[in-house]
Amino acid sequence: MEFMNTVLIIGSGGREHALLKALLRSDRPLCMYAYPGNPGMERDGCTIVDKVADWAELADWVEANEIDLTVVGPEIPLVEGIVDIFNRRGRCIFGPTKAAARIEGSKAFAKNLMKKYEIPTAPFEVFTEKKKALDYLSRRGAPVVVKVSGLAAGKGAMVCDTMAAAKEAMADIFDKKSFGEAGAQVVLEEKLTGEEASVFVLTDGRNYKVLPVAQDHKAIFDGDRGPNTGGMGAYAPAPLVDHAMLKRIESEIVVPTLRAMEQENARYRGLLYCGIMVTDEGPKVVEFNCRFGDPETQAVLPLVECDWYEVFAACAAGRLDEIGDIGWTVRPGYCVDVVLASKGYPGAYEKGKMISGLDEAEHSKSNRDVYHSGTALDPEGRFITNGGRVVGVSAWAETLADAIGIAYEGVAKIDFQGKTFRKDIGAKGLARLKKAKIQQPV
Repeated sequence: MEFMNTVLIIGSGGREHALLKALLRSDRPLCMYAYPGNPGMERDGCTIVDKVADWAELADWVEANEIDLTVVGPEIPLVEGIVDIFNRRGRCIFGPTKAAARIEGSKAFAKNLMKKYEIPTAPFEVFTEKKKALDYLSRRGAPVVVKVSGLAAGKGAMVCDTMAAAKEAMADIFDKKSFGEAGAQVVLEEKLTGEEASVFVLTDGRNYKVLPVAQDHKAIFDGDRGPNTGGMGAYAPAPLVDHAMLKRIESEIVVPTLRAMEQENARYRGLLYCGIMVTDEGPKVVEFNCRFGDPETQAVLPLVECDWYEVFAACAAGRLDEIGDIGWTVRPGYCVDVVLASKGYPGAYEKGKMISGLDEAEHSKSNRDVYHSGTALDPEGRFITNGGRVVGVSAWAETLADAIGIAYEGVAKIDFQGKTFRKDIGAKGLARLKKAKIQQPV
């Protein structure tokens, strides 16, 4: 009988579904579990773990079931210290410790780290009192970016082009307590001008591998209009970041950040997400996240062919240097992910709408995936909507134009009442490629 490794994925969104599919694409036999998972992951052969009271109880389950590797998708378990709990039990887990996860859990910590170690970012100040923040704003003026320091599900940064907007943001945070404890500290920073890119870095704290650079689409409507969401789509590789720019990002941001975290006694292992603004002065950090991005993961992982089990385990064990480039192949071409959301998202949205066309969208093309984000099963076992972002459709091809076309063909096959999606995912990349008169990734 062939030996099978066992893997637990923590999380329930499209990112975690993408991690599952990536792991299953390797030649290694795997037995997959998820907590809390989603119906799409279960359909793909993943066993859903019963509800637990806390991360210590989940660690008990992992010990009892002899799970070889745990991969953490979302930020909350990491910020709460799940890795420390598992490490104390001697369990292999992919993700940063609680101390290292502060790089996302506290924007104040991240900004002060960058200031101390001269990592390029926007000038900033940190405040805990509304009056002092307003005094600073009156001296500084607009535009300004207002960020709550704590976790806010990707919605804690407000770009304020006017003083009125900045004051409204202050009222939301300090008076209405719209962000709860996440708004106990507020970062006010200079608005950077440029174009954003998402740089994913797999690391064991010293050695690292950079994945294909992605570009996210946060606003709900085409043309980057409307309120920000968790992400309405992404594509990779983003031609915004060429080889020269990527080398600068590595030397000026990635390497210094890993060294800084080790200096702060918080060696960083796992996935370091560097949100980068490419400015006229060079790359600058907009934010750090302590985990894979969603939906960028759905556009990045299909482009990389490797034994993901071995890569994740190597990061967790501090031996990524042993992986080398053997068995690590970046597929030529592009991948595009389009998110289908519920009507009303990112505000109050509808649930319980019947979803059709999922199988046809996924199985009619070998280079297209469907990732579940917010789905559930009705009593008859049919898929229904159960979240703001419902599913994502990813497609990969030699050219960005072809990848976009194949992704939107899949989008057209899926239907549910109130289906909302952007029609311009990847358009920035197409425009940049057209301007440069190239088709292949740079």
